Amino acid sequence: MAIVQLRNDTEGRAYYRRKLAAGKTSMEAMRSLKRRLSNVVYQQMVKDARRMRTGPGGQAGATLQSSAAGSIPTASTSEKPLPGPAATHSRTPLLAAS
Repeated sequence: MAIVQLRNDTEGRAYYRRKLAAGKTSMEAMRSLKRRLSNVVYQQMVKDARRMRTGPGGQAGATLQSSAAGSIPTASTSEKPLPGPAATHSRTPLLAAS
């Protein structure tokens, strides 16, 4: 986003040039521009969240509490005994080719 701001005649480009004129290196000026852009994006996200009245999860009605009915469900199948050893089946002997 910062690179695109520098390509065109935008507020970002003017900000970058002001930082260069103030004695910043090109890397420092770029870092400042990126920070400024991230602040603008974050503030817009906060405004949108307030406008839409979203919860902490970013969706309307989201809460930090679980909506599960109970705590950890129990698995009753592990409490049952195993059916016992498997029955052995004798194999049919292979017939010799004649």
